[in-house]
Amino acid sequence: MQGKTRNAILFVSLIVLLVLLSLLSILLGSVSIPLADVKAYFAGSAFTDETNLAILQNFRMPKVVSAILAGSALAVSGLQMQTVFRNPLAGPYVLGISSGASLGVALVLMGSSVFGLSFWGSQIGIVVAALIGSLLVLMLILSVAVRVRDIMTLLILGMMFGTAVSAITSLLQYFGSETSLKNFVIWTMGSLGGVGRQQLWLYAALVIVGLTLAWTYVRPLNVLAIGDSYARSLGFNVKRTRFLIFLSTSLLAGTATAFNGPIAFIGIAVPHLARMVFRTSNHAILVPASALAGAVILLLCDIIAQLPGSATVLPLNSVASLMGIPVVVYIILKNKRVVS
Repeated sequence: MQGKTRNAILFVSLIVLLVLLSLLSILLGSVSIPLADVKAYFAGSAFTDETNLAILQNFRMPKVVSAILAGSALAVSGLQMQTVFRNPLAGPYVLGISSGASLGVALVLMGSSVFGLSFWGSQIGIVVAALIGSLLVLMLILSVAVRVRDIMTLLILGMMFGTAVSAITSLLQYFGSETSLKNFVIWTMGSLGGVGRQQLWLYAALVIVGLTLAWTYVRPLNVLAIGDSYARSLGFNVKRTRFLIFLSTSLLAGTATAFNGPIAFIGIAVPHLARMVFRTSNHAILVPASALAGAVILLLCDIIAQLPGSATVLPLNSVASLMGIPVVVYIILKNKRVVS
């Protein structure tokens, strides 16, 4: 009972942190918005400053929702990969999903200068291209997953697929124009500000499907954490379970990457933080804990990246990396078998 009370307190604390950081993210930025205007926005009251209303509707609120969706998606997908591969340094992009998304974006941004083709280069076009690239890599991985029994072989194949796709992206960068290359590099830095209100519905729907699938397979994740042989002895269809977990991971990581660009270390570091704070390996606790913690940490990263009161915005990927690297270093030093 004491453990349940402790977990309940921790979950409530995470929810309170999520609300507070969401409010801070709305209030702070290059333009400070008064708390009274935020209250008026949620209450549906009249605004004294229409500019603040436009900023809230078109930028601040979509950015906060995007941070919550991306943080939850990346953290849960990273947790799933660490469990399936039984590797503390596995992350959501270990299957090459990020590489597939990057290739799709590279084709949109640099296709005209390399191949003389005209693509839809708007924000929506970039998102669609990234989703298609992620989907193609996902189909390749899933087709292999149903044939390969050894999990380490599948891990190596996933890394090889990702490397091959990254090599093609590098060739496009080499032959791309200066402008298209700059746009692509900016995309790789990650951003929460590029998602509009109209796109949030699709974003939220895809992430909710991925999270629901992850929650459905909480018990198989607990069993797979012990080992494939043990899972088979309990009657689990390991290949089918892996297939659906990979589907959930790819949907979560691919969607987050498509809408916000690649964001490093959230998927690797957050599951470990959840394990350390909640002191459990039960995925019925770790899945929602990782989702909440991922949202909280990505909101914090975004607030830091905004440099409140300044017109300068730091690359989100850099801030997330600087916050995530100490956690990864700690895990490496703690688990001697990783570095032996």
